[in-house]
Amino acid sequence: MTCCAGHCAAAGFFDSRIADRDLRRYQRRGPDASTRMLLTELRRWTLHDLELLDVGSGIGVIARELAAAGLASVTLADASPAYLELARRNVGSRYGSRPTQFILGNFAAIAASLSEADVVTLDRVVCCYPDASALLGAAAARSRRLLAFTHPPDRWYLRGGFSVVNFFLWLGRSAFRIFVHPPQQMAAVLEAAGFVRAAHRESFLWSFSLYRRPQVSAA
Repeated sequence: MTCCAGHCAAAGFFDSRIADRDLRRYQRRGPDASTRMLLTELRRWTLHDLELLDVGSGIGVIARELAAAGLASVTLADASPAYLELARRNVGSRYGSRPTQFILGNFAAIAASLSEADVVTLDRVVCCYPDASALLGAAAARSRRLLAFTHPPDRWYLRGGFSVVNFFLWLGRSAFRIFVHPPQQMAAVLEAAGFVRAAHRESFLWSFSLYRRPQVSAA
């Protein structure tokens, strides 16, 4: 996903080396902890014949894991060409003749040009984007039914840890940065867009929330 000053920051940071590492880790261990939180909750809902838009899709783990749920189509959007290339291979033939799209670019900037989807997901994406309100607002505008996302909880040890990481990124002259955004601010954006929170879970490192349109029945 696009971070910091522009999509080049994310594209440069999430290069083929990191993409290959993520794929090997997924092949050995399966989805990461935050992704498991998101998938566990989404599987409580009926996804058959729904359309998925995965923002900041990385190597395509969410789309791959939900292929058996009967989704009608999937769209994967990411700012990193390396991630999208591996996502094509990782998702591969899992969807058969069902439509699959791979969109390269800054999602907050190109969202208006994309079709709406029933389900929009953002796993570990808002922490890589400086303007969480713009990102979530764009995602909410594309979602007809559900929006699920993960982010670091606003805790002192994570704020401190992120500051250290950002310091070393600065030392290495990387434009990429990571962020801990206020949960209340992000919730306000989604509520203003007409969503209500349907589920919430937290761990030591990650927070997960699922929002639904009011007319969508609870799982």
